[in-house]
Amino acid sequence: MALRPLLSEQQIQARILELGAQIDKDYPDGTLFLICILKGACYFLADLSRAIKRDAFIDFMGISSYGRGKTSSGEVKITKDLDISLEGADVLIVEDIIDSGVTLSYLTSLLMQRKPKSVRVAALLDKPERRLRPVDVAYVGFRIPDEFVVGYGLDYAEKYRNREEKARRVRHRMEGAVARPIGGPDARAQVHRGRQHEPEDDADDEGSHPLHVRRASPAGSRPGA
Repeated sequence: MALRPLLSEQQIQARILELGAQIDKDYPDGTLFLICILKGACYFLADLSRAIKRDAFIDFMGISSYGRGKTSSGEVKITKDLDISLEGADVLIVEDIIDSGVTLSYLTSLLMQRKPKSVRVAALLDKPERRLRPVDVAYVGFRIPDEFVVGYGLDYAEKYRNREEKARRVRHRMEGAVARPIGGPDARAQVHRGRQHEPEDDADDEGSHPLHVRRASPAGSRPGA
């Protein structure tokens, strides 16, 4: 299956710099925690944290809403909790992609119980067509249609997050549909339609890009938040 680029390295990095500048403006002082949701958001966190010029603390959470089957159980499980106290701090949840909103809604409520000063969300990608629960995402990199996207931290069965032999050339390349930067021009590409779940096991046609959109079938990995 032919794959089409969605976002270039330049587009992603330019947008992340804009997000970092806005976060610096919105949080001029106080304690700021960046909470990365594993594993997909690790690439985004690494670049976003460097785009933020003020001091910030970093911690990680592991979340799962799938059991042994290929569809969501509807139950959210914490697989790795925080090592820090959030009391009195501003908290920024850093996510790779937002779709149904189920996981993120649960997580936001959970963290609010820990008495932070505030809880907000930063996501590289947003799929509003997939929303099941309303969520307030303060910082969004790009809005995309209902497509299966891999790379730059996003995976299919733990593949495609990063290929070592191609990491230097293409680890920031995304492939997919229409990406709508929030506050910027559209980046357009022709793609196959499908949801952010498990693609068919067709011939490996990744070419030089580890970030792809592929035709989809029932899910087998954690959904977007």
